[in-house]
Amino acid sequence: MKPLLYILIAFILLSFSKKKEPVSEWRGPNRSGVYNETGLLKQWPAEGPKLIWAVDSTGRGYGSPVFTEDQLFINGETDSTSYLYAYNLQGKLQWKSAYGQEWVKNFPGARSTPTVVGDLVYVSSGKGDIACFDKHSGIKKWSLNMVTDLQGKINMFGYSQSLTVNGDLLYCAPGGTENNIVALNRFTGKLIWKQKAKGELEAYNAPIIVKRGQLDLMLTFSEDCFIGLNGQTGQLLWTHPQDTAGNLHGNIPILEGNDLIYVAGDGNCAVKLNLSDDGKSVSEVWRNSKFDNIMGGIVRMGDKIYATGHRQMYLKCLDMKTGQVTDSLKMFRGSTIAADGMLYVYTEKGDMNLVNPKPEGMQLVSTFKVTKGTKEHFAHPVIHNGVLYIRHGQTLLAYSIK
Repeated sequence: MKPLLYILIAFILLSFSKKKEPVSEWRGPNRSGVYNETGLLKQWPAEGPKLIWAVDSTGRGYGSPVFTEDQLFINGETDSTSYLYAYNLQGKLQWKSAYGQEWVKNFPGARSTPTVVGDLVYVSSGKGDIACFDKHSGIKKWSLNMVTDLQGKINMFGYSQSLTVNGDLLYCAPGGTENNIVALNRFTGKLIWKQKAKGELEAYNAPIIVKRGQLDLMLTFSEDCFIGLNGQTGQLLWTHPQDTAGNLHGNIPILEGNDLIYVAGDGNCAVKLNLSDDGKSVSEVWRNSKFDNIMGGIVRMGDKIYATGHRQMYLKCLDMKTGQVTDSLKMFRGSTIAADGMLYVYTEKGDMNLVNPKPEGMQLVSTFKVTKGTKEHFAHPVIHNGVLYIRHGQTLLAYSIK
């Protein structure tokens, strides 16, 4: 009996050791922009929901906060230096740690969102500094620079990467001719694999990993291509060229079955690809050049996709099957998320809108103006435990919407 007992104990210990650590990242679960919240208000007071707290000490930036059970983390820039800030959920600063140089040429400020995995926080600056911190103490575990250490090349608006973790791997895109996309050991920063891809500049994109059988398929953009890679080995599987000018490509794609949909407003705009069962090839199904969101995010609700237009100022609803716009609501462009059956649209004019995506037609239910903070309204809003968080420049605001 003893050998069997030892085998059982070893199996149990192995199971615990492989338990997946919780991840908190840009745009919530699977970077989808859809937050798993219930019991939220279906209408706000005329002046907006109750403001619980606000802080004006996050440094300049456009990234969103991410959360653990009792902390939130956000990146910010002060005097051209990048800082990672840790607050408790009452808005009290716990610590801040510098990790590199931030972009200050145009649209100065931190452009990325931290990624938290277990007890570690991963950050990236506009000048290419990557660092790993202990979430409790703010002590830096390791750091490197994508330009000096990985021979990367910075694009026009600086690196805007919210880093992606997959198991023991951390992905980033230096954008160089050899180390175009790389995987690092997330505990040490050691280079695991490199892929030169097309050898072009990186886009302003946060890659995702999707499972296709045994394959960890990485989906990301470079300057002129939508790319599929083997996330474990770095093998380039396929590319889908962007036939029009522009290299922002800031939105996360959506995969539903074999339907792979992306929206690159300064590229091919809305495109549906058929992804093979093994993930190693794609074929185009449709494209819609009128659905042109650039960096505000897209969300899926049922068989519909929602986003604001960049040139035509409408919130649009697109049918996943046909690629046709089926509904629209006059609204300035901005960032879109969803929760509890409702859409939340934060426009670049500072209007926070609550929209009911009714089958008979979208309805604007409530709206209020974000007046605190300065500069552009670019940060994507976040919902966590019944609280709506909005970042505007150096200011982070927390509203009760439960």
